[in-house]
Amino acid sequence: MRKKNTESIGEVLRQYFEENQFIKRKLAESRAVTGWSKLLGSMIASYTTNIYLRNGILYVSLSSSVLRSELLMAKERLISKLNEHAGIPVINDIVFR
Repeated sequence: MRKKNTESIGEVLRQYFEENQFIKRKLAESRAVTGWSKLLGSMIASYTTNIYLRNGILYVSLSSSVLRSELLMAKERLISKLNEHAGIPVINDIVFR
């Protein structure tokens, strides 16, 4: 027998994340970092040695200088695609190393 005021687990979790913006932002930051290899593919991911996000800046270490210069030219487009993948704007800049 179900009570009248029951809610699904999915609904409860959604409400929890809406109320806790810190957790929502951290999850979006995680999606942005993991989205790097998903959006750019396995070939570019194989040249990526380290990637992390700090204070709205995505730091990407690459083992190829040619790839670094190519990605530098597409930086604005990458920022918008990664923010779109994250769901909210969490990346303001990308630093290629």
